[in-house]
Amino acid sequence: MALPKRIIKETERLVADPAPGIVAEPHEDNLRYFDVRIKGPDGSPFQNGTFHLELFLPEEYPMAPPKVRFLTKIYHPNIGARIDKHTLTIRLIYRFADKLGRICLDILKDKWSPALQIRTVLLSVQALLSAPNPDDPLATDVAKHYKEDEKDAQRVSREWTEKYASG
Repeated sequence: MALPKRIIKETERLVADPAPGIVAEPHEDNLRYFDVRIKGPDGSPFQNGTFHLELFLPEEYPMAPPKVRFLTKIYHPNIGARIDKHTLTIRLIYRFADKLGRICLDILKDKWSPALQIRTVLLSVQALLSAPNPDDPLATDVAKHYKEDEKDAQRVSREWTEKYASG
């Protein structure tokens, strides 16, 4: 099946004119899959980090939002924990599998509009790194930490960024 003209145009723009701090490269064998790298915003606990994500455009795109998830482990209340599967039993892996790397962002859920584009989604994800929202969490333990001791939670976010996102 041929790729819709809109996806071709959006991809061309992403490659030719990338947003600052964001690189999105389509897979050669499936142009609906993108490897994404987002630089942590300056002044945030994620600065100096490079976060790897994957983005997939479903057949229904643009009527349905893209699927985006973090591949890099990150300490953020709105991003599902990436759990090292070797430390868990199979039962626990299945229990947490759907949260791995998922992003709690309204435009990826109920606030999606076909007027939005891949670029807008990626800029929104980058902005989420600057403004964690513990009141709408995906990682409830991280949200609790952010609410109870934001300074210490930011310290842990910086540590995780240095450990997992500096390569």
